[in-house]
This record gives sequence, C-alpha cells and structure tokens, in this order.
Amino acid sequence: MVYILPIMGIAIYYSAQLTRFKFSTLINRGSQFFVIVGRMIPPNPAYFERAWMPLLITILMSVFGTIIGSAFSLPAAYVSSENMVKNKYAKLTFRAIFSILRTIPLLILAIIFRNIFGLGAFAGTMAVGVFTFTIMTKMFYELIDTADMGPFEAIESSGASRVQAFWSGIMPQLWGQYIALILYNFEMNIRNAAILGYVGAGGIGILLNERLAWRAYADVGIILIALMVTVYLIESLSRHIRKRLL
Repeated sequence: MVYILPIMGIAIYYSAQLTRFKFSTLINRGSQFFVIVGRMIPPNPAYFERAWMPLLITILMSVFGTIIGSAFSLPAAYVSSENMVKNKYAKLTFRAIFSILRTIPLLILAIIFRNIFGLGAFAGTMAVGVFTFTIMTKMFYELIDTADMGPFEAIESSGASRVQAFWSGIMPQLWGQYIALILYNFEMNIRNAAILGYVGAGGIGILLNERLAWRAYADVGIILIALMVTVYLIESLSRHIRKRLL
C-alpha cells in the first residue's frame, strides 16, 4: 500500500495531463449531457418503423457471429490446452497467436473486415465472429485445464485416440459451461454490435450515427429505447438459461 498510492497518484496526474482532463470543463459542460437527453424526450415512436430492421440485423449479426466464433473456438481451445497438447512449443505458439488476435479491439476488426468485404453487415458479422473466437478460446482452454482427466485417461487407455477421448471423457463435463460461455459472449456481442455501424459494419449503429449527426434526438431516443429493451430481454433470458445449466 505504501508504494501503490504514490504510483497511482503519479499515474492519475500524468493521465490527466496527457488527456487534458479538467474538472472545470466537466462542471461547466457536463450539464449538456442532460440537455441532449432532454431533447430525446419524448421519443419519436413513428421512427421505429425504420429502426426495427437495422435492430434485427444487429441481433442477427450477434447471433451468427457468436455461433461462428464459438464453433471455431472449440478446436482452438483443444490445441491450446495443457491437458490436451503435450508439446509445450506447439501449445505456446497457439496461445501466442490467439493472444495477439485478442489484443485487437472489436472496432478495429470491423474496420479491417469492412476494407476487405466492403460496407455492410457481413463485415460486422465477421468482426463479431473473430472477437468471440478469441474470447471463447481463452475461456474454454482454461476450463479444459481444470477438467477431471480420469475419464479421458480411461478412454484413451482402451485404445481411443486423444480426440475421441477428449470428446467422450472431457466434453460431457464441460458442455453446460461451454453453452453458458456462448450465452455470456452473446450478451456482450449484442451491445458491441450496436456500435459497429459507426465504422460502416452494418446494424443499428448506422442509424444512431446518422440521427445524431442530424441532431434528430427524438429519433435517437426511440432507437435507444428499442436497443435497451432488446438487450434487457436477451440478457434476462440468457441469465435464466445459464442458471439452469450451471
């Protein structure tokens, strides 16, 4: 504690200097946030007719991206697990590759895929898929490393391959947690996918960016309400399912 407080103080000081953070600006201009929120009230319900399709696209981007990323994370977690791969150099190589991919923010992935595949939801779906893949791989190989290896060793000793032993001896222990991880990542992806439109990767973010640029705050209000209700319903359903699984 003696060393932590001075280090934190120095870090806060230089962070404020480099970011030009000023409490006076926060106090003087912070009230503008409530001015903008006030302009969103009452929201414009008629605009939902245009917003529901981009919102649906955002949900489908999250669904498909989560499924793709989760499916590919299973073999990736296998080759990254200490329990499954005995060659430490191969294991460390795979982990290093996946760690590097994990450092790329979702918005940067969306920009990269937008430049490859063009504007639209396909680029956003690919970004969500790769992002999910990197997170799921790390989470799941850590679960594999804590699994009971008794059934795996018994099946392998009977002549089965390591992959067969993994599928029959390890996965039955982890299916519930694997599905719970998928649902958890899906929750995150719904929120994350909502902003991908800002970089041209499809979804509701395109409308948010457009209506904010035009200062059509009543339209922004109905978009935010629809988005919050959608996220709340999906998270509530996901939490209920995860509680049943774990």
